[in-house]
Amino acid sequence: MLFNIGRIGRTYRHIQRYRQIVTVLIKYGFGDLVDILKIEQYLEIGFKILSRKHRGKLESLSRAERVRMVLEELGPTFIKMGQILSTRPDLLPVEYIKELPKLQDDVPSFPFSEVKKIIENEFKKPVNEIFLEFDEQPIAAASIGQVHKAVSLDGEVVVVKIQRPGIKRIVEVDLEIMLHLAGLMEKHLEGWDIHHPTKIVREFAATLEKELDYTLEAAYMERFARQFEGDTRIHVPKIYKECMTKCVLTMECIEGVKASDLDELEKNGLDRFKIARVGFDLIMEQIFVNGFFHADPHPGNIFVLPDNIICFIDFGMMGRINLKSRENFADLILSIVKRDEIKVVDAILNLTEYDDSPDYPSLERDVAEFMDKYCYKPLKEVELGNLLQQLLDVSTRHRLNIPPDLFLMIKALSTIEGLGTKLDPDFDVAKQAAPFVRRLHLNRFNPRRILQNMTDSGTELFHLLEEVPGEVRDILKMVKRGTIKMEFEHRGLKPMLSTHDRISNRLAFAIVLASLIIGSALIVLSDVPPKWHDIPVIGLIGFLFAGVMGFWLLILMLRSGRM
Repeated sequence: MLFNIGRIGRTYRHIQRYRQIVTVLIKYGFGDLVDILKIEQYLEIGFKILSRKHRGKLESLSRAERVRMVLEELGPTFIKMGQILSTRPDLLPVEYIKELPKLQDDVPSFPFSEVKKIIENEFKKPVNEIFLEFDEQPIAAASIGQVHKAVSLDGEVVVVKIQRPGIKRIVEVDLEIMLHLAGLMEKHLEGWDIHHPTKIVREFAATLEKELDYTLEAAYMERFARQFEGDTRIHVPKIYKECMTKCVLTMECIEGVKASDLDELEKNGLDRFKIARVGFDLIMEQIFVNGFFHADPHPGNIFVLPDNIICFIDFGMMGRINLKSRENFADLILSIVKRDEIKVVDAILNLTEYDDSPDYPSLERDVAEFMDKYCYKPLKEVELGNLLQQLLDVSTRHRLNIPPDLFLMIKALSTIEGLGTKLDPDFDVAKQAAPFVRRLHLNRFNPRRILQNMTDSGTELFHLLEEVPGEVRDILKMVKRGTIKMEFEHRGLKPMLSTHDRISNRLAFAIVLASLIIGSALIVLSDVPPKWHDIPVIGLIGFLFAGVMGFWLLILMLRSGRM
């Protein structure tokens, strides 16, 4: 593992970065979060009295917009975290899912001297022995790396992606702080423990580790190229393995027209209507045929070459969807087309994950309302991306978790649909998608597929029957030795136990109060000196103390709303 986060005490060695994070949170009006998480106690005393005047007037901005601004100011790790969270509707409300994709990953470039040093350290030889020419000015710069043009030793024009110097160390420090903050969220923010923020941070660390390994992106490109081998509609950039390491990636330079640049497409004699159809078909084929797809097909990542050939670039974010999920998704689309509410609900439940079974009648009612609103219109008027997004909103309201890759798939379909309608305003998404969905739906009834499923099931059953006697024998041995253990997990008892504790405390309080009153009364009746106006002082103090305790108990009960 590249990142070994979570070591005890390590977070506190990065106090300057922690101070910066807290300052930015307060600057954008999240001082309440700082207080709830009790972050300030981990910083030096002088910082605890930091003025809140940096908040400024942010009333015109929504909370989601301010979260985006916080992430942008905190840099690459937090930007990447925001981009990944934007694909998790099971964790964030809809307004955040819509806002976080706007995160700007625009940072200053680093000097060529650093580029030269990194390349020479990676390949153990001078730059001029690796490339004939190397342009010192970058053509693009982002938070993880930047891109330069160059000429290979074979005379081919290439682009070289170089990782930022020290980025791994920066990311590791931020991840340690994120993990610590996630732990505080689980402890102090009510309801967040069910989302397991620490687990999310660890998953994010694993994702970021992959993104910082350029050899993995190269592997994605090679797999993608094999999927479309021999297909003249698409071109995948060539990888130069002799000029590639974990921190340096060299690939073919693509000189094409951005798919969204209508004027340039027309100027170069390219057919934008054909591009719309072919581009959509390619995405559908990636998803429904191969199950491995480009997860970020926005116009900047799609170039058009001569003869209307489509070229995808930037393979850092790829999605996978297994055959079962693809078939369930096809069932969902066909059920919507047939306007079968029951089957739509069943398809949603098959596609999503959930801890507790949802309220089926309520879900069915919401799905029926959704279909009344979107499905009783001509298919060519249906916006597939918008329809699926609204369906996701219904699922999220019922606490049904959308798997990340499924959300990426829907996002990719929505993005390519938007590009298609821009290229061709009359683009019929439903008509274009229908053959792929229908073919996937019918494929499960293919005799060869049925025979294969029966064979696989028979093999699994045979292995199970082989294993059962041995498993039973092991259990009996454990029973005989007295080493067998049974564990029970109680869920949903925390509120009841908390209520039980409050009741016990109030009963104990009441018993002490009653004892105090009775004891004070006995002292008064026994006429024990010292006295005040012929009333024993000790008994009087006891009555006064009992009165204070009684009023305190009454106030607590009134505040709780339960007498």
